[in-house]
Amino acid sequence: MARIVLENISKRFGKFTALDEISLQIEDGEFLVLLGPSGSGKTTLMYLIAGIYKPTVGRVFFDDLEVTKISPKDRNVGLVFQNWALYPHMKVYDNIAFPLTLKKMSKIHIDQKVRQVASMLKIDALLDRYPWQLSGGQQQRVAIARALVKEPKVLLFDEPLSNLDALLRLNVRAEIKRLQKDLQITSIYVTHDQAEALAIADRIAIINNGKLVQLGTPEEVYNNPEHTFVASFLGNPPMNLLNALLQKENEEISLRIDELQIQITERLCERLKNLSEVIVGFRPEHVELTDMPTDGVINIPAEIYTVEPMGREVFITVVVSGRIVKTICSQAERFSYKQKVFLKIKEENLLFFDPASGSRV
Repeated sequence: MARIVLENISKRFGKFTALDEISLQIEDGEFLVLLGPSGSGKTTLMYLIAGIYKPTVGRVFFDDLEVTKISPKDRNVGLVFQNWALYPHMKVYDNIAFPLTLKKMSKIHIDQKVRQVASMLKIDALLDRYPWQLSGGQQQRVAIARALVKEPKVLLFDEPLSNLDALLRLNVRAEIKRLQKDLQITSIYVTHDQAEALAIADRIAIINNGKLVQLGTPEEVYNNPEHTFVASFLGNPPMNLLNALLQKENEEISLRIDELQIQITERLCERLKNLSEVIVGFRPEHVELTDMPTDGVINIPAEIYTVEPMGREVFITVVVSGRIVKTICSQAERFSYKQKVFLKIKEENLLFFDPASGSRV
């Protein structure tokens, strides 16, 4: 196990900046997820931790030891790749044993370690098979076993579940989380799947365009996004974001969304008094659809656009002054196309962002 510190890390490939001044501390035994869209720089950051890439600027520490210039083989990291990278001509036993064979360990020690890790991952009955005789989930377990067998200080996962079908992903995801908690190995997991990140992480580092946008627990980044990118990237459906003008008359302020005017309370007036424009954000699950306005909450008139039954819940898309808004309702509620409704939103569930920077107000 190791505590990892990244100090002002930048990585450039020619004129392209893949990572831009990232500083990050990953605690001993923590499960950190690097989350972001394709091309955001998350895999580059993981390869810098592994030692496969060297930073253009900045330093990497494992505990108190600087490893910036130390090669991957001397960092004692385990890597699990997206494509599993198993040797097809080797049986499962030999695939798992390979890192120990390279270290020229004794056959007795290798056999003990291979069988121990295979039992932990419930693949001990598969040791005599070839990779092509295994299912996708079994192959992924073999890849994880090979990474674990050398007892790494740090375990790195590069989108390890993206080649599995949906149900198998759920099962293997749960196994990875259980395994990490049992072993308490410092682990870094790269994914573009926000549901996966929210399910398994101790903390999530959200990367976009080579920058660290937000770092926090799953609850923190979901409930309190610090940027419109985070708000729109997390959630299914994601947070609704509506551009609004702030109209000031005497001491009162109202939000104007196109032709729609919404009166806001004195407390919100104080928060927004120095702005002329704002982006209003709210999660779909924080909206209640009603036939009539309700006292004590924000009421926004809307019209039903689509109704999508999703089993336990229903996704309902509405139109607010020409803008699309997503809501989530229980299956018991019934709404129909073009029905006139009101969005009922508690004031504490509204978030506000600066249109110029995208940052939270």
